[in-house]
Amino acid sequence: MRGPHNIWRLIRTGATLERTGAMTVLLDAFGAPRSLRLAARTLGWPFKWLGYKGDPNLPPATRAITALGPAYIKFGQVLSTRPDVVGDEVALQLRMLQDRLPPFPRDVALATIASELEVDPDTIFADFSEPIAAASIAQVHHATLRETGQDVAIKVLRPGIERAFRRDVDAFYFAARIVDLLAPSARRLKPMDVIRHFDGVVQGELDLRLETSAAAEFAANTEADEGFRLPQVHWFLSSRRVMTLDWADGLGANDIEGIIAAGHDRKALGERVLRLFLSHALRDGFFHADMHQGNLKIARNGDIIALDFGIMGRLDAYTRRVYAEILFGFIRKDYRRVAEVHFEAGYVPPDRDVDEFARALRAVGEPIFGMDATRISMGRLLSYLFEVTERFGMETRTELILLQRTMVVVEGVSRSLYPQINIWEVSRPIVEDYIRDNLGPKAFARDLAQTARVLARFGPRLPQLAEAALIRQGTPSNPEPKRDWKGLALAAVLGAAAASAVAVVAVGL
Repeated sequence: MRGPHNIWRLIRTGATLERTGAMTVLLDAFGAPRSLRLAARTLGWPFKWLGYKGDPNLPPATRAITALGPAYIKFGQVLSTRPDVVGDEVALQLRMLQDRLPPFPRDVALATIASELEVDPDTIFADFSEPIAAASIAQVHHATLRETGQDVAIKVLRPGIERAFRRDVDAFYFAARIVDLLAPSARRLKPMDVIRHFDGVVQGELDLRLETSAAAEFAANTEADEGFRLPQVHWFLSSRRVMTLDWADGLGANDIEGIIAAGHDRKALGERVLRLFLSHALRDGFFHADMHQGNLKIARNGDIIALDFGIMGRLDAYTRRVYAEILFGFIRKDYRRVAEVHFEAGYVPPDRDVDEFARALRAVGEPIFGMDATRISMGRLLSYLFEVTERFGMETRTELILLQRTMVVVEGVSRSLYPQINIWEVSRPIVEDYIRDNLGPKAFARDLAQTARVLARFGPRLPQLAEAALIRQGTPSNPEPKRDWKGLALAAVLGAAAASAVAVVAVGL
C-alpha cells in the first residue's frame, strides 16, 4: 500500500492546509522564514481546490487537521500543549482536538458493544448516555450498571478507524521513504524507523484489550503515589473495541477557569504532573505516554486522575539510568559528564570530540537555568538542539521517541497549569533520589545479587558448560582435541561467577 498513490494523499494534505487557511496560520506560528513561506504558497496555491473543505465553523488549524484524519489529529494534540512553540492562538485552536471532535451516533456505539460483548446492552446498563467526549480514535459514554448501580465510562472505537489510520500511516511511510532517498543528510534521523515505531504504538492503541491490560499494570505500579489515581477497569465488560472503567468525576486539566474557581493550587498541580511523570519513567520504567490535558482530570480533593491508557511507554533499566544521568548532569551543569554519558551509551559516534560536544551542550543548557518557563523559547531551544545533533551525527533513538514526545507534552501541561514552572528545579529531587538509589553502592549490590540469581539457575549445568568451553572437539582435519585458551578464560569467568553467586546467596541467607 506504500506506493506512489500516496503522492495524492500528500498533495491533498498541502492543498487542505492552503484551502482552510491553516497554511498561513501555521507558518506564522512556527516563525517560518520568508523563503519557506514563498515556496509553500507557490506549491500549495495551484492545488488549493483539491484540499478538503473541513468544517468552516472551526478555526483554520483545527479545521484542516480534523479534515485530514486521525493521524494528523494525534500530531495536533501534541502541538496543543505547546503555546511556546506554536503561539497561544494556535494552541487554543488545537486544544479542542483533545476531546471535542464530532462524535458518531449512540446507536452505532450500542451496536458495537452488542457485537463485541455478545450481549444485549440493555441487560447490562440501566442507562447509556449520548457521547460525552469524542477523540481521534474513540469516544466515551456515561452509563450505569444495571446490577450494581455503579457509574461507569464506556470507551468505544470509532467505526472504520483501523482503515482510516492505515491510510494516513501509509502516506507517512511513503513520505519517510522519499526523505530517505532524496535527503541523505536526514537519514541519521531514521525517518522509516520513527514511522515504524509510531505505527506500532497506534496499532496498540487500536486494540482496547491491550489498553485494559496497561491500565491494570499502571494502577498496580502507582497505587501508593500520593495525589494520583486511576479509574478501575472492568475486565469482563471490555474487549478489542470496547473498554469499561469506573466513572471519574473531576475538572478537565484544560479547564483553568474552573480549577481557579475551585480553589486548587495551580503551582502544586503543575509541579505534581511533572514529578509524577518522572517518577513513573525512572522508578517504574512504565509511563503514560499521552498525558495531554484531555487525558487528565482534577478531582474535588485535588488528586490528579489519569485517563486513556492506549499509549504507554517502557524503558529498560539501562536506558533509565542513562536518561537519569543526562538529566542529573544538566541539573548540576556538569556538561562534560552529560557528553560522556552520550558517548558511553552509543548515542554519539565514538570518533567525535567529547569536549566539543560538551561545549555544545553547555550552549543548550545554560540559557535555561535561572529563568522561569515564560522566558524560555522551546522553539528556539529545539531548533538549536537539532543543529547540535546534526553536527555530531547523533541518530534518532526509536526507544526514546515516546519518552521525548511525552516530556514535551507533560511540560506543556505543567506550564498551562503554572506558567512560571521551571522544569529543572522541579525535576531535581526526583532525579537525585533515583541517582542515589540506582547508581551508588546499594545499586551495585542489587545488580550483583540479580546477576547471581540468574547464574544460579544454570548451576547444575555450569560444570558441563566449563568442560565444553575448555576442550574443542577434534575434526577430520584436526583429529586431536586441542586446548582452547579462550574457552579456558571463559571457564574461569564462569567459575568466578558461580563463586560470586554462592557468596551473594550465602550473604542473603
